[in-house]
Amino acid sequence: MRQKACPTPKTELGDVTVRAGEGVLVPLAAANRDERAFPEPDRLDVGRPGRRHLAFGFGVHQCLGQPLARLELQIALTGIVRRLPGLRIGVPAGELSFRHIMAVFGLFHLPVVW
Repeated sequence: MRQKACPTPKTELGDVTVRAGEGVLVPLAAANRDERAFPEPDRLDVGRPGRRHLAFGFGVHQCLGQPLARLELQIALTGIVRRLPGLRIGVPAGELSFRHIMAVFGLFHLPVVW
C-alpha cells in the first residue's frame, strides 16, 4: 500500500513562513524592544515601571548574577550623581554611535561634561 506524501510542516512567524529544517535565530535583546510590552522601547527610562525585560534571562534560565549586577549599577550610578550633580551628555544625542551587535548593545563612547 502506498502512503500519501505528507506536506512539509511549516509555521508562520509574523509574516514569515518557517519550514521544517530551517533555522530561526532569535536575538534576546529584541524581546526588550517590543512596543506592545514596553512603551517607547528605544528611550532610556531608568524609572520605567515593571521588570518584565529579558536582559538577564527569565524563569529557570535567569542569570544568577542579576541581583549583583543590579546592586552594582545602583551603587555606581548613585555615587556618580552625588559626586557630579551637573553631569550631562557632552554631545547632541544624534551624534552618539551605537553598537548593534547581537550579544552587546550600547554606545561606543559616551562623552560627558559637568
